[in-house]
Amino acid sequence: EEQLVESGGGSVQTGGSLSLSCRSSGFSIVDFEVGWYRQAPGSKCELLTTITDDYKTYYHDSVKGRFTISRDNAKNTFVLQMRNLKPEDTAVYYCAADNFLDHGCGKSLYLYWAQGTQVTVSP
Repeated sequence: EEQLVESGGGSVQTGGSLSLSCRSSGFSIVDFEVGWYRQAPGSKCELLTTITDDYKTYYHDSVKGRFTISRDNAKNTFVLQMRNLKPEDTAVYYCAADNFLDHGCGKSLYLYWAQGTQVTVSP
């Protein structure tokens, strides 16, 4: 089955760091743009960051300077490194892959959309 599998996440205190990993199973990410989204309870889902197949990156203003996206095509994996986490970063985080990622959220919009992983940042 072709899918994205997330790992990482969990709970951390304000100012801490976490790393999320997303690995493709059954397909190669080499030609895709990949990225991360999140949705907090009661809030809109938002696009956080993407990295294209030629390594161009995008970051939402809310995470610029704190989050870093990277990809390892040989391992079919991409990683979101998060530092200086804040309580407002608490959300379910999703990874996605497609020819082009936009600001809309959800598995119906993209070829591949992972199951989501919870990140909780306590004060």
